[in-house]
Amino acid sequence: MTETDPLTGEATEVLWVKGSGGDVGTMKLDGFSTLYMDKLRRLKTIYRGVAFEDEMVGYLPHCTFNLNPRAASIDTPLHAFVPKPHVDHMHPDAIIAIAASANSKALTEQIFGGEIGWLPWKRPGFELGLWLEQFCLDNPDARGCILESHGLFTWGDTAKDSYETTLEIINRAIGWFEAETKDRPVFGGVKTPTLPPAERRVIAARLMPAIRGLVSAEERKVGHFDDQDAVLDFVGSQNLEPLAALGTSCPDHFLRTKIRPLVVDFDPAAPDLEATIAGLPAALDAYRADYAAYYARCRHGDSPAMRDPNAVVYLVPGVGMITFAKDKATARISGEFYVNAINVMRGASTVSTYVGLPEQEAFDIEYWLLEEAKLQRMPKPRPLAGRVALVTGGAGGIGRAIAERFLRDGACVVIADIDAGALEAATDDLAGRHGADVIRSLPLDVTSEDQVIAAFSDAAREFGGIDILISNAGISSSAPIDETELSMWNRNIDILATGYFLVARETFRLMKAQKRGGAIVFVASKNGLAASPGASAYCTAKAAEIHLARCLALEGAEFGIRVNTVNPDAVLRGSKIWTGEWREQRAAAYNMAPDDLEEHYRKRSMLKLSVYPEDIAEAAFFLVSDMSAKSTGNIVNVDAGNAQSFTR
Repeated sequence: MTETDPLTGEATEVLWVKGSGGDVGTMKLDGFSTLYMDKLRRLKTIYRGVAFEDEMVGYLPHCTFNLNPRAASIDTPLHAFVPKPHVDHMHPDAIIAIAASANSKALTEQIFGGEIGWLPWKRPGFELGLWLEQFCLDNPDARGCILESHGLFTWGDTAKDSYETTLEIINRAIGWFEAETKDRPVFGGVKTPTLPPAERRVIAARLMPAIRGLVSAEERKVGHFDDQDAVLDFVGSQNLEPLAALGTSCPDHFLRTKIRPLVVDFDPAAPDLEATIAGLPAALDAYRADYAAYYARCRHGDSPAMRDPNAVVYLVPGVGMITFAKDKATARISGEFYVNAINVMRGASTVSTYVGLPEQEAFDIEYWLLEEAKLQRMPKPRPLAGRVALVTGGAGGIGRAIAERFLRDGACVVIADIDAGALEAATDDLAGRHGADVIRSLPLDVTSEDQVIAAFSDAAREFGGIDILISNAGISSSAPIDETELSMWNRNIDILATGYFLVARETFRLMKAQKRGGAIVFVASKNGLAASPGASAYCTAKAAEIHLARCLALEGAEFGIRVNTVNPDAVLRGSKIWTGEWREQRAAAYNMAPDDLEEHYRKRSMLKLSVYPEDIAEAAFFLVSDMSAKSTGNIVNVDAGNAQSFTR
């Protein structure tokens, strides 16, 4: 594009190219790098040859137009040196299936004739940019070029021309594959049956915490499960293991999915899940040893140190695909890239022979010094990164504030609540501000054993497990003892004692399966320590919560599971329990108007301060974070000071 040079005021030619790490599907203008074209062309005069091409990346910032801070992509020379005004670069599955076939060049000629050219594999960078430029000069009528094992470049005189050419070429490739593969078996045909959806979900929920614990020794991981048709076709096929062993071809796929996936030893025709889980440690050890050998074979003298040797992608016959990464978005995207790889293998292996990247080439991309520099520039993880929290009563004032606090510090959060409307509103709000990847919601009655078991299974399948439980579901009631109905007593005990037992029990089961410890916080009440007139059912149930937490702290210590309690008092703002009869009942007990309660509680406190949901959230954050890593069995009062509730 022609822009006005801010220094000279003269018109100058500027390249707009997707910035490093950008997502072309969602980015705005600030996702583009802008560079002077005359300076980019001048780089060719100082290029010292392929052995020194990496140093050219260091010159790209010197070509920046208008002080744009967006770092330029490694593909910048490929866009800059094509002698056309508009250039598109895509990685569509159908094109990569051609690019990853053994007879890639012949297929390109067969499908596109001379309209689309072909270049052999070359790692993206300055040299490949020169290759592509020369191809264009030698083939002025070509509309694009397929890069072996990589992707598609197309171009045009206008953005519309280039875009339409891109769609046309992709659709032509798709149509060709559909015609060629219509009556052919894919992946060598079916080997194992696909289990019903409900059974697949249950198995994934059992496998994921076990795998997660084994791969989270150095860095906490979050999981993602995918059982779409493309995945099921692949994991149930005759050629699953030989194709999986070849790895992916496109660099964009490979960087997200590692050298190859791990195929889990599971037979859906005769399922023995316990045996599969028991075999996971040895399978992971073997994978790590294989990865270390790959690193040793391929490393150079200046290669970065070996990174995490655990698999990213886990393929389970008859069940689906599980991926683990440092956060949910990365785990999901890694899975999406491997689905792309599956589609590529489907096309290439059906019409030809699929070819993965040569091992050394794959290593040189994975441990590319430029890639390492990009990783080193990544921001440090937030305090709760990689952790998964489940918050009961998550749609109320305290629960929602805790979810907000945890999301802000990098956790994935499942909010559970019996109020479906409030749950939907809270989820929409939190997802809108923190992203849909990191928040899930579950309708949950904590008094129902079946619902609690199902909720934790769902959470395990969504994120891979649980690291944090905030048991916060609550009700309130007030009546003199002689007016307390058995139904009121039972309801308090059911929700505030039995409900806390049920969610804690399922948390223990998951955390013990993960073998990585965890943190549980009960949100109890000042009333669990300080007796209150006219609320015997509520106070007794809250006291049961506190004592249950103490018992669990004793049981959990052996497994690294910490259990602590937060005791709020008079948190009126945003609280659902203060919007009904409880507010009126407590006001009546103090012989005052309901609207005067908050001021009454503030004045009653030793510090003369009101207590808000965010205050409880701060205490919960402290108790689940590494700041309190050596604390268990404790009670933190967040009540602005009440001598009656001092722990003794």
